[in-house]
Amino acid sequence: MKRPTPGKQPPKPDAILSDARRIDLEYGLEPVIDPSLSADDGGALEGVQYHVVQCPYCGESFETQVDTSSGSARYVEDCQICCRPIEFSLEVDHAGVLQALSTLRSD
Repeated sequence: MKRPTPGKQPPKPDAILSDARRIDLEYGLEPVIDPSLSADDGGALEGVQYHVVQCPYCGESFETQVDTSSGSARYVEDCQICCRPIEFSLEVDHAGVLQALSTLRSD
């Protein structure tokens, strides 16, 4: 095990996270999110939540990632079960809190 050199502090978790975000941006990578870490642990990215939704086609429920950091939004994502396109509608308040999440058939 490598010992830290005297007088040199190990990097703070915020500095490591900043480096990870910098690398993601530099190489055009999607951020990696570990669902085992909660926001309380400081592991989840700001605005990223997981919600169970029901597919408007097949009726099956599945868990999906929702990003509220950009505010209210509409986007299309395929159902994880039947692969049909679902239109997601997010309503986010001024503080970034998810107020409503709805799913509609996209075709």
